[in-house]
Amino acid sequence: MTRIIVLPGDGIGPEVAGEAVRCLTALSAQCDLGLTFESHDFGGIAIDRHGTPLPAATLEACRGADAILLGAVGGPAWDACAERPEKGLLQLRAELGLFANLRPGKTMSGLEHLSPLKNKIVAGSDIMVVRELTGGIYFGEKIEGGETASDLCIYSRAEVERIAHVAFGLARRRQRRLTSVDKANVLASSRLWRAVVVEIGAQYPDVALDHMYVDAAAMALVTNPRRFDVIVTENMFGDILSDEMSVLGGSIGLLGSASQSSDGPALFEPIHGSAPDLAGLDIASPAGAIASAAMLLDLGLGLTDMGALLNAALEAAIAAGCRTADLGGSARCSEFGARVREELDAQFAARDAHLALIAMNRGCCG
Repeated sequence: MTRIIVLPGDGIGPEVAGEAVRCLTALSAQCDLGLTFESHDFGGIAIDRHGTPLPAATLEACRGADAILLGAVGGPAWDACAERPEKGLLQLRAELGLFANLRPGKTMSGLEHLSPLKNKIVAGSDIMVVRELTGGIYFGEKIEGGETASDLCIYSRAEVERIAHVAFGLARRRQRRLTSVDKANVLASSRLWRAVVVEIGAQYPDVALDHMYVDAAAMALVTNPRRFDVIVTENMFGDILSDEMSVLGGSIGLLGSASQSSDGPALFEPIHGSAPDLAGLDIASPAGAIASAAMLLDLGLGLTDMGALLNAALEAAIAAGCRTADLGGSARCSEFGARVREELDAQFAARDAHLALIAMNRGCCG
C-alpha cells in the first residue's frame, strides 16, 4: 500500500484537497494503485486544537509517508498568535529537507483567452520554475525594531549546487534549456549563486544555460514567456516569479507545486492561499490541488502515466467549459471535481474500447 498524508489545513484547503483526494481515489480504484490516505491537523486548525501549527504527530506521520498533499494554511484568525500557521509550513519544509520547489506554469491550448495577456504572447507557454526553498532571506537572521529592521540573505555553495542539479535534471526531461535568475549586479549572494550554477552546468553540456537578472526575468515572463523552459532561482525571487507566472494560464488557482528533498517524501500543494472569505461556500477552484495531485503521482510516486491521465482529465474539464469563478465560470468546487472524475471515466472507457478493438483485430487475423 502507498501511504499519502493529507494536510487539509485552513480556509478553502479542506475543500480543494478533498476534491483532489477524490480524484486520486477514483484513479487508484480504477488502476489498482493501492493508495491510502490519512488526514492530519496542520496550520491554523492545528493551533486551535494543539497549540502549534505543526504538531509532533503530524510531523511524524509526514516522515513516514510516501507523499504528502497539502490544501492551504493561514488566515487573519491567527494573525495575533505567537506562532502563525505559515511558520508550521516553514518548519515542515526544514524538518523534511524540502529544498527544491517545482512550480509549473503553462497556457492550455485553446484557452489562451483566459489569460489577461494577449493570445500571441502566451500561446505555447510552458515553464517550470525551480525555486530553492530552505535558504535565502526567508530563513536568514532577522532583526526587528521600531526604527530599523533587517533580514539576512545567505546561501552556501552546497545549497546552490543541490538545487542546480535538480534544475538541470528537469531541463533534460523537457526542452534542455535552463535560465538561472539572480541579481548578481547588486547582491553578493547572487554572485556566488551564478558562479556555482556555471560550475554545475559544465556537468550538463546537453543543457543550454543562460542568466537573467530578476527584474529582466519578471518583464520577460509577461512579454516573451516562450523564451523560458526551466527557470532556477533563489527563494524569494522564485516565490514572486512563480506567482507572476500564474497570468499565463489565467488564474493562480490553476497551478500546483511540488517540494522535494534529497530523499524522503515530497510535499504537493496548490500555490494559492487559504482564501478564508471563500471557505465553506463551495466556490473555490480545486484545479490547483488536482494539478498538485497529478504531480504527486508523477514526481512523488513515479507513476508518470497516471499523472498524465489526471492532468489530461483536468484540462479536458476546463476545455469543455467547466470553470469556476476565477476563470469566469459558475461551476462550484464540488462540481468541478466531479467533472474531472467524469473525464477520467471517459478516458478509461476510450482506452478499454481501444484495447477491445485491438484484441478483436488480432482475433480476426489469427
